[in-house]
Amino acid sequence: MHAIISLPVLLDRELIRQGGISNFEYSVMARLSQAEHRQMRIGELAEHTGSTMPRLSKALTRCEREGWVARRPDASNGRCTLAVLSDEGLAKVVECAAPHVAQVRRLIFDPLTPARARQFDAALSAISTAIKREFERDTAGVVD
Repeated sequence: MHAIISLPVLLDRELIRQGGISNFEYSVMARLSQAEHRQMRIGELAEHTGSTMPRLSKALTRCEREGWVARRPDASNGRCTLAVLSDEGLAKVVECAAPHVAQVRRLIFDPLTPARARQFDAALSAISTAIKREFERDTAGVVD
């Protein structure tokens, strides 16, 4: 339980110290950086980041103020809104990526032997599958 609670806190503190951005904001922008045209429907983005719509909206508002993200209507579906990563947002993701990855490696993978890393991968895959199934069941019917 300590690791589950403490890891996000440590990642958050380091990203704020290094780049002035929270771990969640980084996760949102990193996901957008990987999306086609660096954009995604907000409901889909919430799903990919494991977020509620209010939490995501608050993060997007801060990212918009910084010029990292813009929200615009989805031309293919007027009921949906797109989150779009700006060039400045992409630069922020790139700036934060290397130190963030280094910290994740140092905290999670460096303490493991290769054999334990394989066991860890298998265990996390099983846990992730169960969580994904429960998350999908819990969020069924939530509208964008």
